[in-house]
Amino acid sequence: MNSTRRKLPDLEKSLAELETIVEQLESGDLALEKSLKEFERGVRLSRECQLALKDAEHRVQQLMGAELKDFASPDEEADAD
Repeated sequence: MNSTRRKLPDLEKSLAELETIVEQLESGDLALEKSLKEFERGVRLSRECQLALKDAEHRVQQLMGAELKDFASPDEEADAD
């Protein structure tokens, strides 16, 4: 359970850092070399976040077992009626 507590703040920190990088890149104020370095960092952070989210999803599926079902979109629910 300690690993869960450790990963959530890291995910939030990574997402905040990724948001800052996106804002910097969108501003167009960075030099080309700095932009490339920030873009590379952003790609790494994005991959780390995706892995953390997949790990969390996997753990939820393990906890819920057969009870876990995909959420239907409002369109799918309307089609079922």
